[in-house]
Amino acid sequence: MKIKSVRARVFEWKGKTVPPQGNFCSNAMDLLYAPQETMSTFRFHSWTVVEIETDDGIVGLGNVALAPAIAKAIIDQYLAPLVIGHDPWDYEYLWQRMYRATHAWGRKGVTMAAISAVDLAIWDILGKSVGKPVFKLLGGRTKEKIPCYYSKLYRTDLNEMQAEAQKFLDQGFTAFKMRFGYGPAHLQKGVSENLKSVEAVREVIGYDNDLMLECYMGWNVEYAKRMLPKLEKFQPRWLEEPVIADDIDGYAELNQLTSIPISGGEHEFSLYGFKQLLDRKAVSVVQYDTNRVGGITAAHKINALCEAYSVPVIPHAGQMHNYHLTMSTLASPMSEYFPMHDVEVGNELFYYIFDGEPVAENGFVQLDDHKPGLGLTLKTEYLKDFNIVE
Repeated sequence: MKIKSVRARVFEWKGKTVPPQGNFCSNAMDLLYAPQETMSTFRFHSWTVVEIETDDGIVGLGNVALAPAIAKAIIDQYLAPLVIGHDPWDYEYLWQRMYRATHAWGRKGVTMAAISAVDLAIWDILGKSVGKPVFKLLGGRTKEKIPCYYSKLYRTDLNEMQAEAQKFLDQGFTAFKMRFGYGPAHLQKGVSENLKSVEAVREVIGYDNDLMLECYMGWNVEYAKRMLPKLEKFQPRWLEEPVIADDIDGYAELNQLTSIPISGGEHEFSLYGFKQLLDRKAVSVVQYDTNRVGGITAAHKINALCEAYSVPVIPHAGQMHNYHLTMSTLASPMSEYFPMHDVEVGNELFYYIFDGEPVAENGFVQLDDHKPGLGLTLKTEYLKDFNIVE
């Protein structure tokens, strides 16, 4: 079996959107002067889909959400020539070819996301070629089903947040993640608003259920030091991405400062990046995304590394490529979960492009032992809502 072709297409959403309200989540731009609140205009309404075909007709699907048009150009011009004509079972060799050939200008960011998409498609081929789901190739089932936490509690009106939390509490979820809407630029009023939002959610879910807190890189070390003592009484399971991803020293300092575990890794890349985080004790929870970190080939190694460091892995964003990694390792105790919903920021486009994503029942998702590969197909229902760039 040889790889015959690599096709990358950008799916640009042109359908209905629901604009998120301002301050629904703090973010890295909050520390800069801007003419308007950043998150009210934060969008990524396109997604790159990669289809790799073998000479015996198997087609593997991969995907990348970061800078889709740039990722497509990297795949078309640089990565496709490196894998065409090769046996997809030589996946480690192919991964190293892509990583090392782009090393001078790649290593992190969109290049690694592009490598991830190709690697995902290769693993989809491998599973389909032997009639097995990808998680069976990675070690098999380590859980009867995957516990997951509800993750769409954006900062909105507090009554709306409470109603949303109650709705999914009633559906059987026992863990919830909410977003902070404010950071250092909002001064003491922002501190007060952040604390009110945590208190409001805890009022609904109580203390028998997990609560995770998300900053999305919108704070700095000084502000986090002020907030952490105030948050400890709410017993959060973790505080996510309090500072920008490059501030490893800041993560390490905060992680040693508080009883609240600091999490991160959504914006880190490759085995080397996570070794640095773990060696520095910078995070107590690792949150890579398989379609960013280097694909399944890289993520599988990171899982083993985290297991050795006794640091749990809870991948970013749910989605099928992450569920296969979570199912196949004891390093991952649970998954993030978003229900399908109207297109807002852009993460939700995954559910409009692909069929096969499992729907949570009573706070768990299940994978099918008999569905080969990643278990995804391209969805036709919403094709009219996309402009597709070949």
